[in-house]
Amino acid sequence: MTIPRARTRVTRATAGTALSALLLSGLSLGVAAPASAATVDVIGVDFSKTDGAVQGGASGMLYGLSDDGVPTDAIIAGAHPTNLTQKAPHGAQHPNGDPLEVEGAFFENGGKYIMTNIQDYYPDWAYNGGKRPSDFSTYLDIVRKVVKSIVDESDHPEKYVFTPFNEPDGGNWYADWGTMKDTYLQDWKAVYQAIKEVYPEAKIAGNGDTRWQSTRTRDFLTYAQANNVLPDMFTWHELGRSSLQYFRQHLAEYRKIESDLGMTALPVNITEYAMRRDMSVPGNLVQWLSMFEDEKVDAETAYWTYAGNLNDNMAKNNSANGAWWLLKWYGDLSGKTVAVTPPSLNAPDTLQGLGAIDTSKKQATVLFGGTNNTTRLDLSGLDPAVFGNTVDIQIREAEWSGQEGEAQAPPVVVTKRVAVGGTIQVEVPSTNRLDAYQAVITPALPTAPVVDSTWSTSIEAENTVLKDVTAYNQDPAADWTFSASGGRDVGSTNKVTSSLTWTVDVPTTGTYRFGAIAGVNGTKIGPGKHALFVDGQNAATIEYEAGFDWSYRGRGETTIQLTQGRHELSVRMSADGSTLLPGSDVSLDRFDLTRIDGPETTTYPAVLSRTTGTLDYAKGAVTLSGDSTATFFPSARETGYYDVAIRYSTTGAAGLGVTLNSRSISGLGADKAGTWTSTARVHLAEGISDLRIGSAQGAAVQSVTVTRATDGDTATVRVEGEDSSKIALHGTARLETPGQPTNVSGQQLGWLGGSADNYATLSRPAGLGAGAYDLTVRYSNAQKNTGHAYNTDVITRFLDVTEDGGATTRGAFRNNYTWKGFWTHTVPLDLTTTTGSLRLGNSTGNAPNIDWLALSPLVTKTNNTADVLLKADAAASTRKLAGKVYLTVDVTNTSSVAVDVLIDTSYGKKTFSAVQPGKKVSVSLNTTKTSIPAGRATITLSGTVNGVAATQQLTAAYNAQN
Repeated sequence: MTIPRARTRVTRATAGTALSALLLSGLSLGVAAPASAATVDVIGVDFSKTDGAVQGGASGMLYGLSDDGVPTDAIIAGAHPTNLTQKAPHGAQHPNGDPLEVEGAFFENGGKYIMTNIQDYYPDWAYNGGKRPSDFSTYLDIVRKVVKSIVDESDHPEKYVFTPFNEPDGGNWYADWGTMKDTYLQDWKAVYQAIKEVYPEAKIAGNGDTRWQSTRTRDFLTYAQANNVLPDMFTWHELGRSSLQYFRQHLAEYRKIESDLGMTALPVNITEYAMRRDMSVPGNLVQWLSMFEDEKVDAETAYWTYAGNLNDNMAKNNSANGAWWLLKWYGDLSGKTVAVTPPSLNAPDTLQGLGAIDTSKKQATVLFGGTNNTTRLDLSGLDPAVFGNTVDIQIREAEWSGQEGEAQAPPVVVTKRVAVGGTIQVEVPSTNRLDAYQAVITPALPTAPVVDSTWSTSIEAENTVLKDVTAYNQDPAADWTFSASGGRDVGSTNKVTSSLTWTVDVPTTGTYRFGAIAGVNGTKIGPGKHALFVDGQNAATIEYEAGFDWSYRGRGETTIQLTQGRHELSVRMSADGSTLLPGSDVSLDRFDLTRIDGPETTTYPAVLSRTTGTLDYAKGAVTLSGDSTATFFPSARETGYYDVAIRYSTTGAAGLGVTLNSRSISGLGADKAGTWTSTARVHLAEGISDLRIGSAQGAAVQSVTVTRATDGDTATVRVEGEDSSKIALHGTARLETPGQPTNVSGQQLGWLGGSADNYATLSRPAGLGAGAYDLTVRYSNAQKNTGHAYNTDVITRFLDVTEDGGATTRGAFRNNYTWKGFWTHTVPLDLTTTTGSLRLGNSTGNAPNIDWLALSPLVTKTNNTADVLLKADAAASTRKLAGKVYLTVDVTNTSSVAVDVLIDTSYGKKTFSAVQPGKKVSVSLNTTKTSIPAGRATITLSGTVNGVAATQQLTAAYNAQN
């Protein structure tokens, strides 16, 4: 088993030391602190016991999408929600979330059905003041109007499910079952029939209670069956932490009621689940996912905070947080689920998991998490007929990163190559119950996977040396409390003398990234900043973008230079010791420090992509042909240029069909057989992209490697909003200076939109002709409705970009909490003229405020390079001695593989097998010739490198001899 990457969490402020990493045989060895044997939680997975097809339906969400473009298509496609509940079309309950606005992105990216809460047509909560309309026909009119809107305006009315009543047992009309039962049952029948009048094929869901209600459910189903108004889907909510204990019991009670009534079992959707403490937390959400998947029901995360961000399970405009990666893994599952035995079933906040096996893909997966203890996977039931005699196991970790904290592609933390048979045991150092893990088992690959060797260490903020700040408890079991790592955080960072100090040992001299998970109360304060001191000297500034409040956490980062050895890192609220930094009142949860070795590079194995191609584990590749594709979701830490390198082999000339976020990249492919790397330098937005690869002629794709190319950023042209030489203002558009604290660079361009007369014109920068571009905008938007007690009811602002002589492109800019703070968002922009100026505005609503804009060509260069897998130098000297010709070949290929050397002259042939790199081979050929003319010998090297057949030909001259 490969030992996990060197990453420790320091738990003693007085010691404050990260243990150094050792490098053994090219693998990073994490040194464990001496202690008594750690507690080990065991989860068993038996792949021979299957219990039905992967449901995949617990990825649903209530109001998870808010507008067309919020969130982005790449985020939706990666998270792969199969079901949604959105408000009624044209309804007033929320300022966004209209299903007709989001259905396109949802269905195009894998969505199966949308549920619509008809009562969300009302503007207030509880609906209609919490009282049933005295003239119920007024509600029936609303029902007909909502259904007709779907039928007339949706492209897919057949994919809708109508929910007539949302939480009728709560504050919505029918709470008192003793007095309102008969009324409710009659109203259900009337609503059911009204829906069917408008749309006979309509699918209808009920009851939608706030919690499991056994008596109400039995009464309702009895009546509905007798009156031929049974719903097509049964729904209720499981919201609190206790639902992790009791849901299976509730579902069993429901199924018994169906059985007692002689009903055919209905599909179940738990249309709201989990609480604030769960959202964004991989280790919590995996408990819910495993429970619902085990019981084969669909389910939707509840809406507690913010519409349009997958219910806190993504970050900012387009980025993943730790929970997004868990949803992505869940969306990757295929085949059948298998028997999983956790340490204790129905036990909240304990190790739980789900497993699946896809025999056609020869791939098995386990998702697990939720414990502070070491996890041991006991894996059994792998069939050698499917997986072969040896398997590779690779385990990745999705760390909790906060709600708005960006999480990059999860690293490999454990690997193991093992013979198939019996029970395979794999230990995982799962030290934070907020994290989740993915274990993938495949037939042995050409090269055994290795762990991420990046050196990294972290510490809880409350475990540093604290000065003039306060550590606060954040109860991890409290439903309404946003989670904190370790159940505590540090706040009241509002004094000039406030500081948190961490002593840490680093293994080498170089560049390090310091990161802080932090809560920024952007709605009341704005963005924040702290000073980072190294050994008593001010070394860097940590910038925090605005967030929802002090416990709704994002991430701040900065880089510093450190020499090998021990250092004191101090996060301070003052840079000069006398002046408080603007926006310093930020809660701090956890710090991390990571070594940076060269440009950020991430490789995505093709065998783990979402693909319709054929997996070939012997080659470590996905074979694509015809219209089959492989889809990857690469993550970018920052907006800029990246080299996207696709490694593949072909048996002949073959083009690659590549799309990046649905935009084609041309010029990639092979002009002959061989192993190739095709590279495109492309502009990526911060966060997640959707990269799809195909090859009509046929290619075996092995991997995609994404490398930051900062030298390519010179292709970007950035214009400040106040640059009057490039931007002209019209109508009410004007420049303003936001108040402190702010992260604006100069002034902001505001008051755009509201009518066609209020706009700005950006002169086309020189050299940016027609073509595909990204428009990156640094913006602010804090517009919202008054909101519920816990729902922010934020409003998306749109920026229309109209090319003079071309088309208009609309970009969606989600609320970022404060007018004083700025986020960055990228909009694809295709220009068709060579010099047409760009008009910035919004004739139908207000546009966001703008700090700066940047135009970047989508692709700046491409190249296709044939891999020279086998290299050799040949030198031939001949002499006739005892009827033989002698030649010498130096084999200098860099791959550790055996090759055959074939020397072919007019005098004979000879083959040598198993020639290793650096080996000099002397070849003698028998000849009866008495005279040998000058000439050239042809030498062919052939062999297999990383599962790919390769050949190389070279020649060597020899002299005429007698």
